[in-house]
Amino acid sequence: MNSRKREHIRYRLYEILEVRTGIDHTSRLYDFIYFVTIVVNLAASILHTYETYRAEYGDLLLAVENITVGLFCIDYILRLWTAKYMYPESTEPRAVRKYIFSFTGIIDMLSFLPYYLPVFFPAGAVAFRMLRVMRVFRLFRINAYYDSFKLITEVLNSKRQQLFSSVFTILILMLASSLCMYSLEHEAQPDVFTNAFSGIWWATSTLLTVGYGDIYPITTLGKIFGICIAFLGVGMVAIPTGIISAGFVDQYSRIKRMSEYGQEEDIHFIRIHLTARDPWVNKSIAQLHLPERVIVAVVQRRHRILVPRGNLVLHEDDVMVLGAESFQDKEHIRLKEIILQKNNPWNGQRIRDLDISRHSVIVLVKRKEKSMIPNGNLILREGDMVILYSEMRIAKAAEIEI
Repeated sequence: MNSRKREHIRYRLYEILEVRTGIDHTSRLYDFIYFVTIVVNLAASILHTYETYRAEYGDLLLAVENITVGLFCIDYILRLWTAKYMYPESTEPRAVRKYIFSFTGIIDMLSFLPYYLPVFFPAGAVAFRMLRVMRVFRLFRINAYYDSFKLITEVLNSKRQQLFSSVFTILILMLASSLCMYSLEHEAQPDVFTNAFSGIWWATSTLLTVGYGDIYPITTLGKIFGICIAFLGVGMVAIPTGIISAGFVDQYSRIKRMSEYGQEEDIHFIRIHLTARDPWVNKSIAQLHLPERVIVAVVQRRHRILVPRGNLVLHEDDVMVLGAESFQDKEHIRLKEIILQKNNPWNGQRIRDLDISRHSVIVLVKRKEKSMIPNGNLILREGDMVILYSEMRIAKAAEIEI
């Protein structure tokens, strides 16, 4: 297998592994299988904790876990192999490191690694079994499938500073409450409030309005202080809730403004067919450095429509559709369109040899279905459509207004 074919297979695997919303049926099928694998693995892990199911279906549950964890391992290896396309701006070793130490990479690794570690380190079997709980976090990958989950992530990210401040305030208040309650209740309940940190559990249940009732004050001052902390806890819990609620309102308001009050702009699109000589081939969209107001609307590869993300690498024979704002000006540009007939003196001549004004510029030459960018060596032929800008009058030329 030559290197070009191997790279093609690698990139195709990357396309399949990534979440797709287009017509790539293979990728969408893999996304569905991946999602079902996560759910089945978690269901088997939960059922295995019930003694009844473990006694009757123990072997089956272990077999299901073996298969699903094996699939997690294969998925991780394939993502390592295709990491260069996940981070196209980095070298391959650096792209692999970025994936390994990313949040998703760590979760992917911990979802299968603790399952196999007891084979090599039997003494740590109990600790490794506890690490298997990390596979629950693999459910975060569902975030890529639904915009509603993405909205939650955006809200938490935009309000992270305020949330951190509120949580930090609650932690300080819990510590202060624990110390105060210890000083008030230690003599009356030495077995309950034994040290400065023994009141942490009481402070947590009181401030968070849980109120388990297993630890409570019995002195008058302790009860009064407990009432104050309970009232204060209601306000403390409401702060993060209000921050998150305000974040959702902001996000939905922003979306509404974009959809209802956004100004409509006339966008024009052009179609570009990439050939082996084009410098854009084998580059990602992020590496093209397109002008700010030019967008890649869609990329067609054979019979598939690809979502033009920044890390999408362009291939030979890809068809790109670029969009840009339409030209708007009071002074319209007038072009002239000439179809070269049989007796036209331009037939058989190079563009550089044409007897035209210095103020005339040939913009485009269309030959049958092919559009050609004109250069000095291009020889014009009968039937060519020549589009040019000229201030002079040309016989039998149709006017085109832009």
